Amino acid sequence: MLDWVAGAAAFFVGLNQQVSAATVNNDYALSASEGSSLRTSNNVIIAHATGTYAPAVNNAIFEKRTWYSNGAYVQYIVGDGGKIYRVGAEGYQAWGAGSWANANAPVQIELAQTYSSSEFKQDYITYVNLLRSSAIKYGIPTDVDSSAWRGVKSHLWITNNVWGDHTDPYGYLASHGITKAQFAHHVKYGFSSSGNNVNPTPTPTPKPTNKKAVHVTYALHQKGKKWLNPVKDFGSGSNGFAGVPNSAHDMLYIKVNHGSIKYCVHTKEDGWLPWVHKANKNDTVNGVAGIKGHTIDGVQIVYTTSSGETYQQAYYRSQTTQRANYLGTSADNGTVKGFDSFAGMLGEPLDRLQIHINDSSKY
Repeated sequence: MLDWVAGAAAFFVGLNQQVSAATVNNDYALSASEGSSLRTSNNVIIAHATGTYAPAVNNAIFEKRTWYSNGAYVQYIVGDGGKIYRVGAEGYQAWGAGSWANANAPVQIELAQTYSSSEFKQDYITYVNLLRSSAIKYGIPTDVDSSAWRGVKSHLWITNNVWGDHTDPYGYLASHGITKAQFAHHVKYGFSSSGNNVNPTPTPTPKPTNKKAVHVTYALHQKGKKWLNPVKDFGSGSNGFAGVPNSAHDMLYIKVNHGSIKYCVHTKEDGWLPWVHKANKNDTVNGVAGIKGHTIDGVQIVYTTSSGETYQQAYYRSQTTQRANYLGTSADNGTVKGFDSFAGMLGEPLDRLQIHINDSSKY
């Protein structure tokens, strides 16, 4: 149960359930000649997360600038300590979650991602209240991800029931300790001006866990050279990842000390290669993923938790020779928005890889 007191929250849904115009920044709103001119049916309000750790204002600027060339924008972006930035116009189709969702959502809302717990609290209260007030304004139920085709819907619900491959906002919410059940409860009842939930949920009895410490060991083979030293889990500095910056790699092996793991790679020359279940750098047929001399540009990993234990999965991410920072985090069950289906950027040589096994992402 949350019991936040967020006096800095600039947004409050009162008895009239209206969004005060003064709380919305319109500096990056699309003009009358920009965006879709098609009206929406009023059936769903869609909850998104941006998938990148960047200020909300940056996302608003980007959507304003690239709404046409990138073909993506929403009505509101929430972040930067509880601020609301308008991009698209309410009641007109945004381009945020596919044709059905866009046609049925008078409001789609992005939650900008932050590592700051205090900033997240302010953002989350504003996000929840804006989702709720938008639903009430358009006569839409405030139930989240119900089986009905009307209500507040996550992008994951749209993916599972209509179309797409995005899983937001749950991976990001989970990184700050918010469960799906909590999110649904908060949207249904909202937060007061003090930041407290209007109808707080009782504190649940903790479930017993049987979580095992799982360590993953992995190594990349530098193309044209040799096997690099293996890495255990991940860390900082040169020992915190497998690979050599600004270099191509052609083979990979991965093993765990508990449970089981399978993995495969995509190469520029061959596409996706078969799954590998073993780890033996001396067995280039069955013990490693990849083909000597062929450039790896994508990696897929799936960890299987042993029966009766707390569910865990592989969280992994990569960089390429053509980009300065790590790409989005991948999770083997697709619960983290980013490059959920694989790590890498096809066509760009993968130059470093990080992996860990846990019940939540530690990146």
